[in-house]
Amino acid sequence: MDFARAKRFLISTIVACCAFTPLVRAQSPPGTAQQGAVRIDLKDALARARDNSQQLQSATIDVNLAREDRTQAKAALLPSLNYFNQYIYTQGNGTESGIFVANDGVHIYNSQAQVHQELFSPERLADYRRTIAAQSLAAAKRDIVERGLVATVVQNYYAAVAAQRRSVNTQRTLDEARSFLDITLKLEKGGEVAHADVLKAQLVLQQRQRDMQDAGLAVDKARIALAVLLFPDYRLDFELVDDLGAIGPLPAYNEVETLAREKSPELRAAEESVRQEEFHIAIARAAYLPTLSFDYFFGINARQFAVHDEEGLNRLGSSAQATLNIPVWNWWSPKSKVRQADMRRQQAQLELELSRRQLIANLHALYLEAQAALAQLDSLRRSMDDSAESLRLTTLRYEAGEVTVLEVVDAQSTLVQARNAYDDGLSRYRLALATIQTLTGTI
Repeated sequence: MDFARAKRFLISTIVACCAFTPLVRAQSPPGTAQQGAVRIDLKDALARARDNSQQLQSATIDVNLAREDRTQAKAALLPSLNYFNQYIYTQGNGTESGIFVANDGVHIYNSQAQVHQELFSPERLADYRRTIAAQSLAAAKRDIVERGLVATVVQNYYAAVAAQRRSVNTQRTLDEARSFLDITLKLEKGGEVAHADVLKAQLVLQQRQRDMQDAGLAVDKARIALAVLLFPDYRLDFELVDDLGAIGPLPAYNEVETLAREKSPELRAAEESVRQEEFHIAIARAAYLPTLSFDYFFGINARQFAVHDEEGLNRLGSSAQATLNIPVWNWWSPKSKVRQADMRRQQAQLELELSRRQLIANLHALYLEAQAALAQLDSLRRSMDDSAESLRLTTLRYEAGEVTVLEVVDAQSTLVQARNAYDDGLSRYRLALATIQTLTGTI
């Protein structure tokens, strides 16, 4: 009797410890979501990530730099106004001009306003057009960075949601294992099953407890990976909206392909690269052409810094000059630059063709992935429901003494796999759909 009483006390202690384990886990570790935490859905997560991304901010600065280059190139085509002031001293030799005949006197004062205009400069015009393409290229690269950020946030967001679902599934499995242990204890007390069944139920319960710990760790790690993208400081006081069950329709492939071609930043970047290289060719060819400039001067150029001379004559005046510069001989340097620019344009064209093929290939693969995931959801749901019913019936048959404990354990494992498979199927479809939406610019 003492041995039987000790055995019952030991079993009761084990059950109490098992019941206490989830309560310990329920106490949130530092950094986990608490009551009143910020509730974040996917749209809010994307907005926060855009505001917090250093890579996106750097790409935006590149766009602003390209815009300033365009402004400077445009300014080089417009008239400029300068106020020129100069004093020239020439050694005297008894003459009015001094020792240097080219000078007008020993003391020369220049104070003139100068207007300069490049009337015909193919190189500067082509460079201005190149800066326009460069600005568009920088904007396309920024969009590429933004889409990469969106893809990363979507993956981490649904990874965290899927981890939360697995944690819930593991908790349900733990409760089922604990309930089954109670059943075996009652049946053993009534002499209907052997003690080996109780030991098997205890082993299963211990394994479910370890699974629960691993599931909680997976949730924390997934939340940390997402928090790095969403917040400028380390914090985990947020809750994620679980929208895996909101299955949206899959758009037609023709519509998806059209949108992807129109809104792909990779294609736009490749196209702007080709356009930029074409302007480099124009810049290189401009070396063959003449340039024409015009200058207008107004002010004084006299031996005294004064508006009137000793006789009262006006020293203020104006002059104008036009300069035509014609290239004659430069050792075939422009020809080499043209060939070089053309080879770069060919390379950019090859990259554009590769980008087009890669876009369609990736889009087609993602669309097939989404179709397969969507087609399997009904089957996965039925498998989950059937597994739950199978576990219920197997447990009833076990209580009636018709099946062994191993069949109950097998039914529990099957239900765990079915639940996780259904959640994985939901996550797989949402990820594929979100990636398609990213490629088409609809997210």
